Amino acid sequence: MPHRPRARRLLGALGLPLLLAPLLLGCAEPDSRADPRGGVPEDAPVVLTTFTVLADIARNVAGDRIRVESITKAGAEIHGYEPTPLDIAKAAEAALILDNGFGLEAWFAQFVAQVEVPHVVVTEGIAPIDIAEDAYAGKPNPHAWMSPALVQRYVDNIVAAFSELEPDHAEEFAANGAAYRSELQEVQDELEAALAELPEPQRALVSCEGAFPYLARDAGLAEQYIWPVNAEQQATPRQIADTIEFVQEHDVPAVFCESTVSDRAMRQVVEATGARFGGTLYVDSLSEADGPVPSYLDLIRYDAETIASALTGSGS
Repeated sequence: MPHRPRARRLLGALGLPLLLAPLLLGCAEPDSRADPRGGVPEDAPVVLTTFTVLADIARNVAGDRIRVESITKAGAEIHGYEPTPLDIAKAAEAALILDNGFGLEAWFAQFVAQVEVPHVVVTEGIAPIDIAEDAYAGKPNPHAWMSPALVQRYVDNIVAAFSELEPDHAEEFAANGAAYRSELQEVQDELEAALAELPEPQRALVSCEGAFPYLARDAGLAEQYIWPVNAEQQATPRQIADTIEFVQEHDVPAVFCESTVSDRAMRQVVEATGARFGGTLYVDSLSEADGPVPSYLDLIRYDAETIASALTGSGS
């Protein structure tokens, strides 16, 4: 394959023994993160995304013209992910890489610098909400995909990127994008309707990570979290105390944590306040195909229903 010499150089640049590169490249097991849909030709261009949510969004634009794969697998924590030698080798063979931007992928700048492959930032053109406190204060909150309205801009950027990559199929990408934007707007409307019924005292979303400012803005909720970004998963006593104080002051009935981190710190909040643990929310990763959120649209619907039922007490 023409790119393998470059892949070997990249592996060496990372301080890995060059003699391992042929083994890594030639004897790799089949990739379980590949596009799960049938119908995509084996010789279709490969586009990599940094995480599973973005892969699912991109597949809705790609149709059967492009094979979309995620660098990280279902359930992985994206913020502090450490790329493997196989990730580097695979990236060297890709036609394009899509990343979220807004500082989500702390590892990505070094990763993409090692491969001579174009990449597109899918949040281009979106006005970020800045993180308000701690070491990340003033930096953009990266979780713009938690707003289906903003994901429509993701789709526009992906349509443009795929049309440049495969211009003969530009009209098909545009049609796929338009159809998916309609679905996104439908889910946006469902999200707002599901959370609009919350009475004023319950209009607060308390989670482990500060991953919900865009969703909270859409739904008119106040947001509180233990830590601002999952790169800091060790909650400090001050962070836990602040969260306890917020829950008590606002009489918040239920609190939540994300699927990719431990809920131990939030369980301390539950014990101290008497609030219910309202459930696990999905943000940084989809589930496996047989799990509760195998697609992005499933993820948003699941989270909205979980939040609304827990805060109103209508859940089990």
